[in-house]
Amino acid sequence: MTHDLPSAQAGLDAALDHLAVTFGGLTAGPDEHNCECHWGSAEELALLKVPDLELDPDLLRRTWEAPDWDDHASVLRRILPQFAAELVAGRIDPLGGPAGAGRSLARGHWTQWPAEQAAAVEGFLRAWWSQTLADPAPAVPAEEVLALCAAASGTLAPWLALRDAPPRPRGSRPNG
Repeated sequence: MTHDLPSAQAGLDAALDHLAVTFGGLTAGPDEHNCECHWGSAEELALLKVPDLELDPDLLRRTWEAPDWDDHASVLRRILPQFAAELVAGRIDPLGGPAGAGRSLARGHWTQWPAEQAAAVEGFLRAWWSQTLADPAPAVPAEEVLALCAAASGTLAPWLALRDAPPRPRGSRPNG
């Protein structure tokens, strides 16, 4: 791990780009639905079936917060690039907050997704946590990012290990 902010920021930017490439073009399942009186309209639901269309912040929030999708994983994969960018920018509603966002990731069972997709999510979480640790004034406080990572992965140990790892010199490799 590096405590160097420019390197950590570059790693986070690359991880966000990787999410966009990995999950670009994905949509919610064609039969996916949710309760209009609690989640939103049929027109809003149709937006989840259009790939790569940016959702307005309120619809994005209602989508990741909703616990009752038939296929939460497909809905989550549809919104993940935008969702991750909003998380990093600190624009997630404080009611659910970052820990709630982590629980949403866990509900999607991202660790069971195809290997490339799971690796992209793990890479994003690691890069965001590393960038947060390197940033003296992160957009989201470190304790909230830690809570999200722990909730999303179901464990605290790897995140504490990253925090406690000695800084590497700039340009060095983790095992080199």
